[in-house]
Amino acid sequence: MRVALAILLCLLLVSPVAWAQSKRDDIPAAKLPKEVKAVLDQYVAVLNAPDLDSCAVLFFPIAGGGLVNPEGTALDSDLKQFSLKKDYSNIKFYTQPAKITRVNARASSGDGYGASAIAGKIYKIWIAKKPGVAGMPAPVSIMVPQGHETIKTPKVIGIGSF
Repeated sequence: MRVALAILLCLLLVSPVAWAQSKRDDIPAAKLPKEVKAVLDQYVAVLNAPDLDSCAVLFFPIAGGGLVNPEGTALDSDLKQFSLKKDYSNIKFYTQPAKITRVNARASSGDGYGASAIAGKIYKIWIAKKPGVAGMPAPVSIMVPQGHETIKTPKVIGIGSF
């Protein structure tokens, strides 16, 4: 009986609300820095490439953190066949140009490994689905690097939710 009560109490305390990202660090979409919005728009355009191989080539210059290898010379080996392929296949269900529904901005101590690891401010940006298409908006995370010796421009660091 005690075990059943303990399990019930845990289930009540750990609800889906606990898994949702806090809105504490949300900012209005209008306050999204222009250079971050430009990278978001570029990512959406990249997803409209004629094929997945072209998409990957076009994506590499704006990819960063854990999406690239530690040397920063290529995309992560699994990225194209999983996360990028998912977004490439599903971009047709999302608004274009991207209609931003939410922006969360927070500092990060880092993303990635080796020479390609970056730290800075992360903008997690949710994009709306097209009217009439069921489902939730999808997030794309873009980091503005700070203090990196060579990486100075915003980089996409989180994909695969489309």
